[in-house]
Amino acid sequence: MNKIRREALQKVMTALEDAKSDLETLRDEEQEYLDNMPESLQSSEKATNAENAVSNLDDAINGLEEAASSIDESTQL
Repeated sequence: MNKIRREALQKVMTALEDAKSDLETLRDEEQEYLDNMPESLQSSEKATNAENAVSNLDDAINGLEEAASSIDESTQL
């Protein structure tokens, strides 16, 4: 891989890291919302939606980590 493509991939890696950080912040906020939910709402649809949001955000974070790992591996070739 030449220098120009490596530099372009580094920009992509930076964008992925920024997106991952943003997603982690949102996931943590949603988890905090869920953790501080009153007992009367813990079995509600709101709680279920919050749990699903946290799970989906975790999946998105994992996907970005996998993408970053694949990109990193390609720059080693």
